[in-house]
Amino acid sequence: MRWAMSVAMVPPEELAELAQLAESVGFDAVSLPDSVFYPEQVTGDYPFTPDGRRMWAPETPMPDPLVTIAALAAVTDRIRFQPSVLKLPLREPLLLAKQVASLAVLSGDRVSLGVGMSWILEEFLFTGTEMRTRGARSDEAIEILRLICGGGPRWVEHHGTHHDFDRLMVAPAPVAPVPILVGGHSDAALRRAARLGDGWIAANVPYADLERAIARLHALRRDHGRDEEDFAVWASPVGVTDVDGFRQLAAAGVTDVYLAPWRFFGHGLADRATRLESVRRFADDVISRF
Repeated sequence: MRWAMSVAMVPPEELAELAQLAESVGFDAVSLPDSVFYPEQVTGDYPFTPDGRRMWAPETPMPDPLVTIAALAAVTDRIRFQPSVLKLPLREPLLLAKQVASLAVLSGDRVSLGVGMSWILEEFLFTGTEMRTRGARSDEAIEILRLICGGGPRWVEHHGTHHDFDRLMVAPAPVAPVPILVGGHSDAALRRAARLGDGWIAANVPYADLERAIARLHALRRDHGRDEEDFAVWASPVGVTDVDGFRQLAAAGVTDVYLAPWRFFGHGLADRATRLESVRRFADDVISRF
């Protein structure tokens, strides 16, 4: 099992200190959220709360994850970074691939990319992108990211339905391919993860649902002839309260857990001192014992 600290909604001025501490006590990664903006009115329901309401205030800080990774990588040495998840269809994939390639090189290959679709119609409207084609465009975007961030500068080209370019080279490019993980709980998301991803990211899924989704992923990956390849399963634990609970997740096929340690101990967002102490406590109570 690998351990990632989630820093959603944490004040930006605390992120460097938290990342350095997490690295020093044994965390493997930092997981960062993606929220482009907070529309005052939204057409759809938030998918991860019972009543469909957003659980954060409009002024909650959500720094851009790629910019944040650059800042945190500069003050750490070992720990990895991953947006969980980046809203892929809102971004032009060639420019995104340039950013990700640069981040991977500058961080020493410590970047993975978690991608998702976005649920907010207004994000598509206000960024001039199309929600209806988000799935197909994301499939092509993953292909483009793999071409450019797949290991070393090389000539690449892409001729798709939504994105088209002739031979080009992006430099610098990472030595090791950047892992791309797909988030989402729909069957379409599971199919995308099995077909195109190096892993799958679950959010707030109860154990029984998680177990079923992992079994479905295994079946889909066999269908695509990918069942022998490495495949990560990231999960934010629901109802897990001790080491035995994490061992159960590992037995079910979870490879990486991402969580906010202060929330694990029931502190909500808390304050700086509580957050720092929670990171240390989680390392002592869980990571070292696991």
